Amino acid sequence: MNTRIEQLIAYMDQREIDAVLITMPKHVYYLTGFASDPHERFLGLLIPRGAEPLLIVPALDLEAAQAASTVKAIHTHTDTDNPYEILSKLLPSGIRTLGLEKDYMTVSRFEAISRAVGAAVYKDIDEPLREMRVIKTPDEVIRMKHAVRIIEDVLQAGIAHVKPGVTEIELVAELEYQMKKLGASGPSFATMVLAGEKSAMPHGVPGSRAVREGELLLFDLGVYADGYASDITRTFAVGDISEEQAKIYQTVLQANLLAIKATRPGATLASLDHAAREHITSAGYGAYFMHRLGHGLGMDVHEYPSVHGQNQELLRSGMVFTIEPGIYVPGVGGVRIEDDVLVTDSGVEVLTSFPKGLTVIG
Repeated sequence: MNTRIEQLIAYMDQREIDAVLITMPKHVYYLTGFASDPHERFLGLLIPRGAEPLLIVPALDLEAAQAASTVKAIHTHTDTDNPYEILSKLLPSGIRTLGLEKDYMTVSRFEAISRAVGAAVYKDIDEPLREMRVIKTPDEVIRMKHAVRIIEDVLQAGIAHVKPGVTEIELVAELEYQMKKLGASGPSFATMVLAGEKSAMPHGVPGSRAVREGELLLFDLGVYADGYASDITRTFAVGDISEEQAKIYQTVLQANLLAIKATRPGATLASLDHAAREHITSAGYGAYFMHRLGHGLGMDVHEYPSVHGQNQELLRSGMVFTIEPGIYVPGVGGVRIEDDVLVTDSGVEVLTSFPKGLTVIG
């Protein structure tokens, strides 16, 4: 039995949970090594306390599950089977308390599981999974570094296509082509390229806006590779930009560097946000930095923890998250500079290495 499942069983023992049913595909992958997108079909990892875990997969995934899963007891269902009847037959008798991922569970699926299991109590199992996932193993860090290398190569290839007249969506198409070409599974979120006044929209949507001389151009992009995500933002100047735009850029860059410098075990997540926000505020742009400093990164592009000014949780070695301060001034433009960072025993390792000095392209 692998270490992650053993940790979950220890939690079950402490909380007197008779069995756990994992249905989120990413958690099934995290706990067994078997990655699958079952679409609407049922996928479940059943972990009874005091018995061997077992995996329930669609029949068309049996061969892949046998090849990848560390859980070797695998049961299947066809498209005409009722997977909840199969679940009911596989459950040990006397299940009173069942652990579920409540944030992931739909009402209809919960009702089907409840009819099959008949437990008296359903407990949320997200806490121990979150605590495991927040500290990355060396293998996970290697995978994340691979995803970072790919996205930085994608960005380098993409900016070679920047010139006045090219549209945001044309650049997105080139970037996403490069993602696949360079070995990514796909983008980890909707690729963002925002030109000129649209760069002042933190979550703007790329469209037919053409790139022009004398403006800012923002790229926010990431990939999934080997099951893990990367996420990077860089902002460029297209030709000569104004003094104010250059000031905004340098202010965001310094805020990024200050937050990275503050990253170390024992510091609070809030202190990182404060380090960046206080610098931006002192430069007169506090009202134009309207989002948190960053977010956790791993199997999901946005996961625990949230890096904001109220989060007093202490940093621990193995945490990975983004640091992405920004300033967004309507009519002038926006700048965001985002890095992926790993908390180490001695401080911080910045996983992203794409240059951050103001670069003129086009």
